[in-house]
Amino acid sequence: MNDQPQDTSNQLSEEEANQMLRSLLHKEGTWVDWGKTCHQLQQAGYNSQTLFEQTGFQASQQNLIIVAAQVYESLVISEVSEDLLSYYRGPKSDVLYELRILNQEQRAIVAQLAKDKGLDYLDTKEVAKTFQTFSRLPQLPPNFTLHPGDAIAYQCWKQGKQKKDLQDRTRLIAKGLKFAHSMTAREAIEKLLTDFTAIPQRSAPLMPLYRLEEQQEMSCIVPLVGTLPLSKNEVEGVRPLDKVGPFNSVSYSGKGSIVPLPGWQAVLKSVNPVAIFTPSDRLPQSIPGKPEEVLVLIDLAITDWDDNSYFLVEDEGELTFKWFSEQPSIPLLGQVVIVLRPKKIFDENNLLEAWQMDD
Repeated sequence: MNDQPQDTSNQLSEEEANQMLRSLLHKEGTWVDWGKTCHQLQQAGYNSQTLFEQTGFQASQQNLIIVAAQVYESLVISEVSEDLLSYYRGPKSDVLYELRILNQEQRAIVAQLAKDKGLDYLDTKEVAKTFQTFSRLPQLPPNFTLHPGDAIAYQCWKQGKQKKDLQDRTRLIAKGLKFAHSMTAREAIEKLLTDFTAIPQRSAPLMPLYRLEEQQEMSCIVPLVGTLPLSKNEVEGVRPLDKVGPFNSVSYSGKGSIVPLPGWQAVLKSVNPVAIFTPSDRLPQSIPGKPEEVLVLIDLAITDWDDNSYFLVEDEGELTFKWFSEQPSIPLLGQVVIVLRPKKIFDENNLLEAWQMDD
């Protein structure tokens, strides 16, 4: 195995590196020194596996003491007391590691609390996470201050109010009183000793879960060219969509619009579909009823003549739809797949009102 560093961005001389490796091997200094040394060696290109082989520090241990040493340095910068720093050199690297999610000011406060309460790394992890969440509240709850002790106390108070079981309630009250920092927080928790009114915790509602059962329930997104009259260049400028995943999601960065269509087989079989709006009276075959806007889906990938199909063609600089009884002499731009009329709604206002039935 190659024990030499692979990166020279923070290169150490061979003598310096060997001295650091020997220092780690013999565990000279405190864990803070070990963390700093591991960090220097890693920055110089020594990977965690090489350090493990030469010093005995496992990769997970290297990561822990490196991060914890950085937290320790932030306490030094915060000018905490020497007594607190001495406590964490004791060693308490696992406790300081749990403070990595906090900012510099919060670390100093929680570090002091962890020392005062004699917390292990699991308790410290809970305090750090709870305090981080508590500090992000838009407004502090009444009677509780911005302190990690009050953060835990508030959590106990809130959970205690929801407990009917006396044993669970008593356990939360005791924990809340242990951590409460302010007098008002302590008083709020003490009230739970006499107020046994339980406020049940609301259960989360069921998720509105559905499953697509048929293909036609899935929308098919296609590029929309525009409304006739259009030019050939406008159609050729439309970029095809790439459909991804079981829900046919698309990413579209080109100009123009897109339109959803039902997942009918004819639509899904289209290789390079585009949509065009046109008044129904501009179609080559009349549609019953008064003129209305319709959507014409064209597959640009099909340009071979077929006497059973209509095609998109260019006629005197404008696009139009035509049927040919024999092979045409002009280029075919694409085959008409479907002509879609809009849904007919008799009274649009009924869609916005609650449905009623006469007695």
